[in-house]
Amino acid sequence: MFDVAYAMGAGGTGTGAKGFDIMSFLPFIAIAVVFYFLLIRPQQKKAKQQREMLSGIKKGDKVITSGGLYGEVTGLTDHTVTMEIAPKVRVKFARGSIAVIDNKVGN
Repeated sequence: MFDVAYAMGAGGTGTGAKGFDIMSFLPFIAIAVVFYFLLIRPQQKKAKQQREMLSGIKKGDKVITSGGLYGEVTGLTDHTVTMEIAPKVRVKFARGSIAVIDNKVGN
């Protein structure tokens, strides 16, 4: 019995470690490329569009907040937006809470 176990371990079949093989990493590379084009790139593109939209807000724009309030921008600072949601009713919001600039929106 010891001879069989010894014979199995001392083979010369040439199936040992080959070193670095690019084909073994090809599936991981393909998965990384798919993740980049399907998840990361579209998310970065949308974030860039959001930043550009927020930097382009000006007085008189009609906007919708992420909470669903409709109103017209009456004042701006670097971080806040003052918005009129009804006649003589003004509220302040963080600039990042603006979801949509839509000058076709009616109050």
